[in-house]
Amino acid sequence: MAGDAKKLQPIIIKKVKKNGHAAHGGAWKIAYADFVTAMMAFFLLMWLLGSTTEGDKKGIADYFQSPLKVALLNGGSGSGDSSSLVKGGGDDLTRQGGQVKKGDVQAERNTINLRKLKEEQQRAESAKLKELQDKVESELRNNAKLSQFASQIKLDMTRDGLRIQIVDELSRPMFDSGSAVVKPYMRELLRAIGSVLIEVPNHLTLEGHTDSQPFPGGDRGYSNWELSADRANASRRELVSGGLTEERVLRVQGLAASSPFNRDDPLDPQNRRISIIVMNRDAEDRLFRPVVPAEPVAPGEDAEPSIRPEKPKLVSSQTPSGR
Repeated sequence: MAGDAKKLQPIIIKKVKKNGHAAHGGAWKIAYADFVTAMMAFFLLMWLLGSTTEGDKKGIADYFQSPLKVALLNGGSGSGDSSSLVKGGGDDLTRQGGQVKKGDVQAERNTINLRKLKEEQQRAESAKLKELQDKVESELRNNAKLSQFASQIKLDMTRDGLRIQIVDELSRPMFDSGSAVVKPYMRELLRAIGSVLIEVPNHLTLEGHTDSQPFPGGDRGYSNWELSADRANASRRELVSGGLTEERVLRVQGLAASSPFNRDDPLDPQNRRISIIVMNRDAEDRLFRPVVPAEPVAPGEDAEPSIRPEKPKLVSSQTPSGR
């Protein structure tokens, strides 16, 4: 009986039900995907704007404002191409043959003739220097104090630009004999010229000249070379005092008696002078352009003509220096 009771006892199975987490929604994934897509489109737009020229931007803007007008008149790749809204690209939309698609025709390019452009720049610069020459002459005529020095001012156009030369006179020298101290009237003249030269951006070269009279004791040190350089530098200081900036002066050099004004008379007082050269663009280019050494030519080969002239050799002269 006990065994039968055990067989009839019910079996109880306990099941533990665990509470799971609530299901997550996918809305945030859609929002994040939209954000990433928008950022990719934004950076793609920035790249396109950075790599597109101003002319292309203008063409795109004109197309969206009036696409039919751009397709009919302007043509070109894009407006008359097969991908355009207006097919074909010809001038007459009613015709289906005998027209050339403008997208296949090479667009005309505006070329610049560098030689003509340089010639135009030279003409404009020459006109500007001629205007400066007239301004200096007018300043000398209208200024009562400076008009008395008109005979000592020589203006001419040279290969390097406008040259203003202030020459000596027996009755009115610019410097005392053997001295680099500027005379008071010469100081006033240089400052007046400096105030006029402010109006042009050209650089300047200052040169000092002497006559061929030997400088006392020049063989032992200080000679006409040093004297002419000191006089040119003293003139530079007076030009700066007249309002000229230091950066405008590129060269200050003393030439002694190597380049006389009057070659027939080496002792002529006019040989003692100060030259102020308002340099043109060609003169500045020659000064700053580096000299390329010529390549050696193999024996038996003809040397090709050089574009740049060879640098002249310096030949020592026995001519006595002057002041």
